[in-house]
Amino acid sequence: MGTVRRVLELDEKTDALIEALVARKGKDAASVVADAVELLDSVIDVYDPDNLEEDLRQRFEEFERTGIGVPGDEVIAWLESWGTPNELPPPQPRKLK
Repeated sequence: MGTVRRVLELDEKTDALIEALVARKGKDAASVVADAVELLDSVIDVYDPDNLEEDLRQRFEEFERTGIGVPGDEVIAWLESWGTPNELPPPQPRKLK
């Protein structure tokens, strides 16, 4: 397979993440980015309403089967605590019914 030279402008955080993956995986940056793009392409398009509907349906069926979930008020309290001095840990799923 041939190669193509592509120049990208990245923010410092993204560049640091790529460099950390390069060091951890022992691969070059091009391979790390190629792996990431391949993985991204394999994930459902979360902006596609059909995918969202299917995901919600599957999650609801799982809840109906197991009764395990997190109460909405706990999720809201957790989200509202983000960035505050008293940030809450994520609520833990548990048997609700």
